[in-house]
Amino acid sequence: MTTAEIPILLLIGATIIFGFYFGRNMKYLKLPSIIGYMLLGVLLGPSLLNIFNDQIQQDLSFITEIALGFVALSIGLELKISTLRRLGKGIVYIILMESFMAFLLVFIFVLLFTKNLPTALIFASVAPASAPAGTVAVIQEYRAKGNLTKALYAVVGFDDGVGIVIFGFGAAIARFLLMQQTSAADTSIALAMLTPFKEVIFSLLIGSVIAIAFSLLARRIKNPNDVIGLIFGFVLASIGICSLLHLSLILTNMVIGMIIVNTQTHGFVQKIDTRLPTFMPILFILFFTLAGTNLHINELPSLGLLGIIYVIARTAGLIWGSKIGARIGKSEEKIRKYLGLGILSQAGVAIGLSLIVKHEFQGLGKIVEIVNGAAITMGDRIGMTVITTITVTCIFFEIIGPILTKYALEKAGEIDTGQH
Repeated sequence: MTTAEIPILLLIGATIIFGFYFGRNMKYLKLPSIIGYMLLGVLLGPSLLNIFNDQIQQDLSFITEIALGFVALSIGLELKISTLRRLGKGIVYIILMESFMAFLLVFIFVLLFTKNLPTALIFASVAPASAPAGTVAVIQEYRAKGNLTKALYAVVGFDDGVGIVIFGFGAAIARFLLMQQTSAADTSIALAMLTPFKEVIFSLLIGSVIAIAFSLLARRIKNPNDVIGLIFGFVLASIGICSLLHLSLILTNMVIGMIIVNTQTHGFVQKIDTRLPTFMPILFILFFTLAGTNLHINELPSLGLLGIIYVIARTAGLIWGSKIGARIGKSEEKIRKYLGLGILSQAGVAIGLSLIVKHEFQGLGKIVEIVNGAAITMGDRIGMTVITTITVTCIFFEIIGPILTKYALEKAGEIDTGQH
């Protein structure tokens, strides 16, 4: 029997079962469960058993979107305005500084290495994007509580919005520079630079409308167990709308959660909060196993010096930027010392942005080589370099990120590892 003949539900069921035990056994290594899920993904992926080949990964891509939607909702439900006020303005400074420092350091070092301005701009524009799923999974697994935990929820939630805006501007400028190489530049650059603003504004609008509609219907439900069915339907609908309108599903679902927690009663919010953990672990198993299948071991040598530079510059930018922002905002000491370690994860959003580059930069710029009779332009070269490098480095960040998040929460005294 070939992989194509295996029923998709059998694959999903077997993945959940094996993923549960792979994750559970990570406790003996004092590692988060999601590392086990990703190792299972590597085993099942094209690098080894090839059970989850490219076609299967494509068929199951909707699971990734569903998981990200609920992760974003979970983040939003933690972003209560009163709590953010208690954390202080330091959170705003942290989000801005860690995002722009990651952009700045990656830009400088990639530019010095490649001597190519559009390439440096693209790598720098992708750098601020984070992967909230890894951070949230660790927080939920260890039931972390405290100000660092609340700060992590806020930062990984909002910095994706900042990252999308930064990418929009960076990609627009890089595209303009490539078009200049063939004298094809025109005033459309101004329209391109409006795209990130449109995405953020419409995500906020759609998320607000969905949150209001859900709240109006859910308040009429008497059986608390029925609320989760309704929220599941609304989250799926919001993901579909985002796909249809090319909006950010992370921003949209985060807004839904944020509006619910800030406009509804504590009892109403608790109906959702106490029921999300009943199925979120299943989504985490599937999400991180699928993430692991994206690692092609034979591509690791192609990481090269550029990938190493990107990893070091991005890590330094996020950690130093968060420290600077926390110091400016006079945040408490444990946030200054440890928050940067909890925001290194990078996955789906960054890879998605890389795919956008590969698609939209195709054929742009001057011709740099001829391969099998086909002309390869500077835009083609940048697209291939970015998608390969970011895919490989994301695997590194998805492994080291949750480990450092757990370490930071432990050092801050916000998890009790003895209970796990």
